[in-house]
Formats: sequence, C-alpha cells, structure tokens
Amino acid sequence: MKKLGLIVNPIAGMGGRVGLKGTDGPEMLRKAIELGAKPWAEDRAVEALKALLPIKNSLVIYTYPHKMGENAAKRAGFNPKIMGSIGEETTADDTVRAAGDMKDVGVDILLFVGGDGTARDVCRSIGTSLVTLGIPAGVKVYSSVFSTSPKTGGELALKFLRGEINDIIEAEVLDIDEDSFREGRLSVKLYGYLKIPYDSSYIPGGKVPSSHSESYDREAIAAELLDIIENDVIYLIGPGSTTKEVMKLLNLDFSPLGVDAILDGKLIGKDLNERQIIYLISGRKAKVVVTPIGGQGYVFGRGNQQISPDVLRRIGKENVIIVATRGKLESLRGRPLLIDTGDESLDIELSGYYKVITGY
Repeated sequence: MKKLGLIVNPIAGMGGRVGLKGTDGPEMLRKAIELGAKPWAEDRAVEALKALLPIKNSLVIYTYPHKMGENAAKRAGFNPKIMGSIGEETTADDTVRAAGDMKDVGVDILLFVGGDGTARDVCRSIGTSLVTLGIPAGVKVYSSVFSTSPKTGGELALKFLRGEINDIIEAEVLDIDEDSFREGRLSVKLYGYLKIPYDSSYIPGGKVPSSHSESYDREAIAAELLDIIENDVIYLIGPGSTTKEVMKLLNLDFSPLGVDAILDGKLIGKDLNERQIIYLISGRKAKVVVTPIGGQGYVFGRGNQQISPDVLRRIGKENVIIVATRGKLESLRGRPLLIDTGDESLDIELSGYYKVITGY
C-alpha cells in the first residue's frame, strides 16, 4: 500500500477576492471574513484528490481532522486515517505539527493545499526529508513547489505513486512580506527548499521578477494601450508594473499590486475587491488589462483573484487584453500562458489564442 499525507490550510486564499492580498495572521483573517470571504482550499483539495481515485484500493491517506484534510478526503471518496487534533481555529503550528507527524508515519508523498505561507510551514517542519507537492490555493503562490492547478497536482501525484516520475528535485520555497505587499511593494525572499516530483508539464516554476531594463518596453505597451482605449468603457487595470505604466501616462493614482478602474481617462476605483468591481461594471461595457506572472505565465488566478469567475463572465473573453514585455514572454521558455480561476468550466471557456501587446 502506498501512503499519502494530506494537509489542507483551510484559510488559504480567503483574502484574494476581497482584495486583502493574503490572510497571514488572525487580524487579516477576521477582516477577510468581515468582507465576505469564503473558504475554498477544501474544494481545491477535493479536486486534486479525485485524480487519485484510480489507485484508491492501494492508497492510504493520512491527514488531520475535519477542515485540515479529513473533510476533503471523504468528499473525494476516500476513507482516510486521522492523526492529531486541532482547535476551533487552525494556525501555522498545526501545519508544522501535521507535517512532522506525516514524516514519522513515512508517507510516500505529502500533498499540502495552500499558498507560500503553507509551503514555508511545511519547509520549517520537514525540510527536504520527504517528497512533497503543493496544491495551489493561496493568494500568494510564487514558490516553485506548486502544481499548475489542483487537477494537475493530483495527476502528478498519481504518476509519482505509480512509479512513472523519476525526477525528484529540490524546489524553492518563496514568500513575500504581506504588509509590504499591501502597500504596493513586492519583496520576495527565499526561505528554503522542498523536494517535489518534477515534470515540466505540471510544475510552472517560480516567479521571475521584472527587470528595470524593460522600462522602455513597458512604456511602449502603455502608449499602445492609450491608442486603443475606447470612450465610455470601463477598463480594469490588473496588478503589475507592466499594466500600471498606463496609469503613469495618464497621471493617475494607482495601487501597484491591486486592481484599479478607469473610465474616459479618469480613475473611478482604486485597489478594488470583487464586490466593488462587480458593482462598478454592472450594466456597463468593461475590459480588463492583465499581464502574466514572469516565469510562471499565469494570467488569472495568481495575485489577481479579485478578477473572479463572476467578474470574468460579465466582462467576456473578447474583452480580455493581455500585455507583456518581450523579456517576460522569453522567461516562459515557450510554455503557454495559464489560467486557474478555480472554475474549471470557465478556464476552458477562456482558453485559446490571444493577441499579446508587447510594444507600440
């Protein structure tokens, strides 16, 4: 029998759609809940685990109680072995303890569902002593230890457990300072490494920062955008130095890592959350300007969860504008752009070919 460990961070990703850029710490979690944030990590875990059903009869899943994994495993059709205990609210210490317990049991692979903060906690607990794999559910997913989506994570774990993956690598665990992030500064630090099964079709790689030498390309992209912007249309400007260059050309205030809205050359919304975006665009024609994450290629679902499935359905695929410097596209090394909104049917609807603005 193969052994799989499962850890779900139940609060991972809750700050995304409400525009909080993370839920590290009890204060941010309370604020996210007040703003209407809903848990989604368990759903992501279920999606990953369903890919493992073909080996259900030869697989034992070890997990923690209730919302830290038990619920997800049962929903996916498994009968897990429950370890440890948790309180009403879970903390980073629960993740650290759970990872240690699964190391003691000797699981073949440990799946953890969360974001960069969860990866840090797992790394702090077990280092490179176990093969692990991150299932993306956080607001911040800059580390190289995560699969491209929950479904592909489950598929990669299945291949590993069947002995079809030979490459085991040490991948970077990165995290950012959330307070700086909320103030519009992106400060990424290397915290350590985790061992993961590697297949380039399933692992997107870590974020590659923008280069200062690309400033001319960004200015040229902004000039092109100003030429094509239509009157009486709301433009949502997504996070990133490339997209925000248009705000600079218009001499408008903006949130570097948030979602802003402009109409007829004027700022009508800054650092918006999902609810605020829906209110603004209801009954109006709207377009969204986004740039992929360098090195990873995500257009939606990483760092811009405010642009939710509901928002995207209202806007429509034909009104998505993608911009990227040549350097950013080169950092993808021929890999496609990615979408992981949390709504598989929408991801399929949005897939296909897009024109990417790379200059003037």
